[in-house]
Amino acid sequence: MKKFLNTFYKFSSSWTGTIIIVLLLIFFVAQSFVIPSGSMKRTQLIGDFLFAKKFSYGIPTPHLPWLEIPLLPDFNNNGHLIEGPRPKREDIVIFRNPVTPKIHYVKRCVAVGGDELLYTDKKLYLHFHDMEDEASIKLAYPKAKIVTLRGKLWVENPYMNKYPGIQYVPEYEGNSFELMVQSYSINRDIDMTPVYVEKLGTKLFYKKVEPDHYYMIGDNRDNSNDSRFWGSVPYKNIVGKPWLIYMSLEFRSYDWVMHGIGGSKDHDKLTRVCPEMDISSQACEVLWNKQRYTVRWGRVGRRIDTIQFEEPIE
Repeated sequence: MKKFLNTFYKFSSSWTGTIIIVLLLIFFVAQSFVIPSGSMKRTQLIGDFLFAKKFSYGIPTPHLPWLEIPLLPDFNNNGHLIEGPRPKREDIVIFRNPVTPKIHYVKRCVAVGGDELLYTDKKLYLHFHDMEDEASIKLAYPKAKIVTLRGKLWVENPYMNKYPGIQYVPEYEGNSFELMVQSYSINRDIDMTPVYVEKLGTKLFYKKVEPDHYYMIGDNRDNSNDSRFWGSVPYKNIVGKPWLIYMSLEFRSYDWVMHGIGGSKDHDKLTRVCPEMDISSQACEVLWNKQRYTVRWGRVGRRIDTIQFEEPIE
């Protein structure tokens, strides 16, 4: 045993050994990601650096970091070397975008295969395929949230009370619902289909999630490019689960948060920094620049599965 430990120590101390061990950790245990957009604000913020558990939903086929080239064939035709448990509703999941698989996204799983969704401005209705009777739904959700539409029981915005970071606060003229209406009218380039709901007296967007697929929507729902636009995420694209924030840095420029230059607008954050002044003023720009490159110490070292239940720390 002592001989083995000495050999392993020598191996791990070498450049070759260090690189191999680091790659094995990245491939099979944990990988570092940074939140690049505001789609999960205020649960996860732009500039949150986090570790993700790669084994939460099985062991995904390893890819060469940065180049995102698969190192092994997809032996099981499901994107995983070892198949594992599937994402559950409410999980925050890291996955490969179905349209551009080399890009990782982080969203919340709001529905699983067999579930149905109805979406309109500021409201997301879910019909859970495994909760067909009223008694089982009432055990899980308040009566005030349960409605009967199209002959089925639906839950209105089922997760908003549980996770304080879920919000509808558009950062541009219009919102995600209006953008979907516009996209559908021009080229049908969204994933949901408009249906008329008689009880509500209006059209909503409808979707039934395919088997072994997961519907991913950002907590910042009016500022999120997600499954509503490009579809459900198959299990083969599931990578892992965010685990720990090891650093959180406010690096955005004033032009970014004010005008969206280099990223998406964040007038909500500017209003917090400049509560008693015009956010477009030079004085507000000065205040913002004083905050830029500061560390959000309240987020460092926090686990995602606990911080998501708290009032957002910014």
